[in-house]
Amino acid sequence: MRVLQIIDSLEAGGAERMAVNYANALANRIDFSGLVATRNEGNLLNQLDSKVAYLFLNKKNSLDLIAVFQLRKFAIQNKVEIVHAHSTSFFIAFLLKITLPSVQLIWHDHYGDSEFLSKRPFLSLRIIIPIYKGVIAVNQNLIIWAKQQLHFGNSIYLPNFSVKEKEIDKYTFLKGIQDKRILCLANLRVQKNHFLLVKVAKRVKEFYPEWSFHLVGKDFGDDYSQQIKNLILEFNLENTVFIYGSKQDIQNIIEQSTIGILTSQSEGLPLALLEYGWYSKPVVVTSVGEVSLLVEDAKNGFVIAPYEEDLFYNALVLLVKNDELRIDFSKALNKTIIEKYSEEAVMQKYLNWLEYSCK
Repeated sequence: MRVLQIIDSLEAGGAERMAVNYANALANRIDFSGLVATRNEGNLLNQLDSKVAYLFLNKKNSLDLIAVFQLRKFAIQNKVEIVHAHSTSFFIAFLLKITLPSVQLIWHDHYGDSEFLSKRPFLSLRIIIPIYKGVIAVNQNLIIWAKQQLHFGNSIYLPNFSVKEKEIDKYTFLKGIQDKRILCLANLRVQKNHFLLVKVAKRVKEFYPEWSFHLVGKDFGDDYSQQIKNLILEFNLENTVFIYGSKQDIQNIIEQSTIGILTSQSEGLPLALLEYGWYSKPVVVTSVGEVSLLVEDAKNGFVIAPYEEDLFYNALVLLVKNDELRIDFSKALNKTIIEKYSEEAVMQKYLNWLEYSCK
């Protein structure tokens, strides 16, 4: 089997990490594994296995024919059989199929606003998706959406999975006091609802001023980002809430942290949550997407309804105050990740489904 992953960029986001994870996982399992970044490179390029064939297209626009024919040449040279397109890269994969009919297409839907699918634009997808052989969804809502809105039957739910990152320099040093750091791994996007985080941080500072909050993820420099920064200033949290931007040394960052949180209003299965569990951190997260399938409330973490500031604060304080509870939750979540969300378990389902879908 010869499979090529396509993703728009290699900046640190959930879909991007999964494209790299799939490419790396397949490198030792099939005849050929490749990855193409279409628009931008990024920090995740350093996580790509040396066995994975790589191409950067530097695509300028949606109908960049030079990029399409570069992709076609790469696919022919490597005898690619299956193209696994992630997120919005479904369109360039479609153009490749027009110029190279022999390839089979799979689309991986990582759509993050899965709680608000009624607002999702889908006309272009409905036109293009019939030539695809299958759809992979990161949660059950997206499978239902594919069947009802795209009228596409061959869909499968495959959970995201986390892997141990390649050894890289430890260059990020978190501020605050050791063993009193609360980490949020999430790009500064509306769906991540950092407003809830800042409001909770204000209350934590009042009673537990030695604890600090650390926001790691891409800062797009947009209105949302500015509103978060303004709120931090308004609440006098400059020495409590710290923003770092996108970072590459995620393992190093998690290891410096004490508690992992996510305050999202919408998710699929956030890779950040898998990484918290992989590196044995206790969590407080919102019950969006597939989160509740992974975290059982009060058993291996705390799961709170979105927007519930009081409940989120109270759960976080329980972990802040109780070392033993933090240890119990971290061990239990790590066990769940290893048993149900490992690379091995997902790859076995994936390869079996590919053989069925693309025969």
